[in-house]
Amino acid sequence: MPDNNIIWPAEFGAQAAVWLAWPGNVTDWPGKFAPIAWVYGEMVRKTTGAGQKVRLLVRDGAQEAKARRVLRDVGADMGLVEIFTAPMDRGWTRDFMPFFVHRDGRVVAVDFGFTGWAKYPDYEKDSAVGERVCGELGLEVVVPERDGRRVVLEGGAMDGNGAGDVLTTEECLLDATKQVRNPGFERADYEDVFAEYLGARNVIWLGGGIAGDDTHGHVDDLCRFVSRDTVVLCREDDPADANYRPLAENRERLSGARLADGGALAVIDLPMPRPLVFRGQRLPASYANFLITPRVVLVPTFNDARDRLALSILAEAFTDHEVVGISAVDLVWGLGAVHCLTHEEPAGV
Repeated sequence: MPDNNIIWPAEFGAQAAVWLAWPGNVTDWPGKFAPIAWVYGEMVRKTTGAGQKVRLLVRDGAQEAKARRVLRDVGADMGLVEIFTAPMDRGWTRDFMPFFVHRDGRVVAVDFGFTGWAKYPDYEKDSAVGERVCGELGLEVVVPERDGRRVVLEGGAMDGNGAGDVLTTEECLLDATKQVRNPGFERADYEDVFAEYLGARNVIWLGGGIAGDDTHGHVDDLCRFVSRDTVVLCREDDPADANYRPLAENRERLSGARLADGGALAVIDLPMPRPLVFRGQRLPASYANFLITPRVVLVPTFNDARDRLALSILAEAFTDHEVVGISAVDLVWGLGAVHCLTHEEPAGV
C-alpha cells in the first residue's frame, strides 16, 4: 500500500534548486572532454538566468576555481550558484542523488543505493554524495531497504507526475541477467518499494529503452510526464532503425494505460533525432532527456533538422516556460545528456 503521507513531486512542480556536478572524469568523454565544461556553463547560465538556484558539486578547491572561471565567462548569475565540495567518481547526479519527497510537510531525501548502473566499478564515492550534502542542508535522509538489503534505484529509471503515477521500464529493472540492480527482485517488489518510499499508487511499466543507452533502459530517454495526465513519448518512423519496434511497442502499452484516478493518459509524439554515431558507437541521443525548471526547459539538441520540431512540440507542452536548446552533440558522447546530469530538488510545502 502507498504511504499516503509521502508524495514524490513532479519535476514540473515548484523547485528549490537544481543539482549539477562539475565534470571531472575524462573517461566519460574520451577525446571530447575539453568542450564539456562550456556546455555545463551554458546549462547553468540558462538556469540561473531564469531565476533558479543551482547547487553545484565540485571535487576540490581547484575544480571549484575552474568552475567559477567558466561560469563567470559565460555570464551565469553567481549569486544563484551554491557550491558543495564532495569526492566523486563521475558525477551523473540524476542517478546518484536522492529522490526528494514531501512527507508530512517536509522535504525528505530518499537515498537509494547506486552501483554504477550495475556495470561500472567506480561508484562508491558517488553513492555517498547524497547523504553527505543533504546532511549539510539539514535534510532528513531515508535509506530504502527490503528484506535487509539496501534498494538500488537510479533517478533516470523513473519519472512521475506528482499524483502517485510513475513510469519505468522492464528492460532496466526486470532483466534478470543484464545490469541487475536488485538480484531476485520481481515486479511486485519494485511496486511495493515505490509505494512505500515514493508514495506511488500506480506504476506504468514500459518495455525497452532506446539504442545506445548505457543504462539499459532508463525511461528518461524515451517517455516523460509534462503534466499530471500527459506524457511525451519518443517516436521513430524508420522501420529499419533499432528504435522503431521498442518505441512502437511502448506506444501500444500507453494506449491502454490509466492513471491512479482512473483517468486516461494523453500521449504526445516526440521525434527522435537521426542516429548519432561517434567512433562507430550508436549514442543515446534523445530529445526526451530534457530538464524542467520552474521557468525554463533545457532540451538537448543534436545539430539535426528535427531539433526545431522537437523544440516546437515541447514549447506547446510547456506554454508557461521558455524552451531552449542545449547543444548535446559532444555531451551525449558521455552516453547521457541534460537530464542525466541534473537533479531537481523540490521546494518545501
